[in-house]
Amino acid sequence: MADRKKAVVVGALGVIGRKLIEDLGRRGGWEIVGLSRRAPDFDSPASYISVDLLDRADAEAKLRGLTDVTHIFYCAFQARPTWAEHSAPNLAMLVNAVEPIEKASPGLEHVHLIEGNKWYGSHLGPFKTPAREDDPPHMLPNFYYDQEMWLRAAQKGKNWTWTALRPQTVCGFALGNPMNITTCIAVYATISKELGLPLRFPGKPGAYEAVYQVCDNQHLANAMVWCGTDPNAANNVFNITNGDFFRWKNVWGQFARFFDMEVGDLQTISLTDFMADKGPLWDSIVEKYGLQKIPYKDVAAWPFADYVFGTDWDVMTDTLKLRLHGFHDCLRTDEMFLRIFQEFRDMKVVP
Repeated sequence: MADRKKAVVVGALGVIGRKLIEDLGRRGGWEIVGLSRRAPDFDSPASYISVDLLDRADAEAKLRGLTDVTHIFYCAFQARPTWAEHSAPNLAMLVNAVEPIEKASPGLEHVHLIEGNKWYGSHLGPFKTPAREDDPPHMLPNFYYDQEMWLRAAQKGKNWTWTALRPQTVCGFALGNPMNITTCIAVYATISKELGLPLRFPGKPGAYEAVYQVCDNQHLANAMVWCGTDPNAANNVFNITNGDFFRWKNVWGQFARFFDMEVGDLQTISLTDFMADKGPLWDSIVEKYGLQKIPYKDVAAWPFADYVFGTDWDVMTDTLKLRLHGFHDCLRTDEMFLRIFQEFRDMKVVP
């Protein structure tokens, strides 16, 4: 691989893409281009291209000037009302990102794809655990399957390689991200405390007890760079988590102590419903504690929290393949949550 590297991060403002760009910027030796529909509202080491990847003509016009790209990191996602509707737009965005860049950049070395454990049906109900990379997907359609099969076929006979990672519940910070449980917990705790309530687990009793796993976005960024630069990773798919498992019941008390709250009894509610009227309260909290003026609609995604806290079955994947191929990093999940909560405080996202 050439010493000079140029990465295009697709989905540059999400919880994964944003952290990857920060990581590449710290490493040095990388020129970084971020692709997103909107411009960043924060300092970044990347240059940005605003592009609609669902519009092939727009993608061709905006990306044809990227003639010296060595790496594509694809971590974009667009939600649709039903699972079946996810396939067409999410496959189109991948194709419309990779093909124009591949055509313009003869020195392309690697394309990395972010998938997820929904490959196995982790969102549907109980599934085979621990899930392994060679397990089949759930009953199709599944857009991860469509994307991976396209990428495998597109790479055949080419000089570049591909990899894919399957993380579970990526944790970190990004505004307006629909799948970010850490901001949901921090905002839920802040609002509960302001109302004089204890910190109650709002999900199902079975979810409180079930085995779960998550993936820190910095840990994921490290693995993405490893996938893109280590020959041992080439043309493989890997599960990735922090490396441990936990139960919400065993970490909820630590969360309460961090926010200086009492732990309440479990009380199952729909956060989507019960947090819908909390915008004015959030605005008052922002003013009272001098927080960043982040719109309430962008600070937490309650439907995703309901999904996570309603998962009353074990969510476990086998990450041995990743370690056997040479990536050995790991971290403790309870320590990760507390670190991220402190980062939110330092950023003045929560008091």
